[in-house]
Amino acid sequence: MPRIVALVPMRHRSERLSGKNYKEFAGLPLYHHIIQSLLASECFDEIVIDTDSPAILKDAAKAFPTVKLIERPEHLRAGTMPMNEILLHDVREVEADYYLQTHSTNPLLRPVTITEAVSRFVDGLPAYDSLFGVTQIRKYLWDSIGRPINHNPNYLMRTQDLPVVYEENSNLYVFSEESLLARRHRIGLRPQMFEIDALEAWDIDDEFEFQVGEFLFTHRMMND
Repeated sequence: MPRIVALVPMRHRSERLSGKNYKEFAGLPLYHHIIQSLLASECFDEIVIDTDSPAILKDAAKAFPTVKLIERPEHLRAGTMPMNEILLHDVREVEADYYLQTHSTNPLLRPVTITEAVSRFVDGLPAYDSLFGVTQIRKYLWDSIGRPINHNPNYLMRTQDLPVVYEENSNLYVFSEESLLARRHRIGLRPQMFEIDALEAWDIDDEFEFQVGEFLFTHRMMND
């Protein structure tokens, strides 16, 4: 089996929701949920947290002693720093055949989904050089100047009959160092899309999404 490493980059400061990565979510710091899911998936040779947060570095060392911690260097800490530049740094720090990158802001991502994504990627080699998570959209979509994207406005179709389009949901990306370097982008030249249900793919950026995500997570825990 190839050596596969999970990367979880996290910033200390968040512009839209202060301290969201370590804010309490369903009784635990938010980032704990994705780390627990990665550990439970049992498909990684190593799990790595990259962060500039003293709070996360201190807490993670105690909560997850098997997880490798990388303190992000100063020149990569700006809020405007592209994620791909951070990943380029991380793959130089940790050797692997392939990497899976996810976020602390995806607490509903299940271990079985992570495992399936890795398996799908490995099975797709060498036809695909990368994989990324997507969510299906069946809604009437328009561009910024009022042109229909996926429908004919002269013919009212049922939404379930609309052509499917996909949103990049930022839940997970799988790539090699080679594919990352080829484009300086986590999505390679020959990417494979991996569909994730919209509720599981819930991504948290602001207070509203945090509260809804916590409700969805708690509801799922009560019904699983």
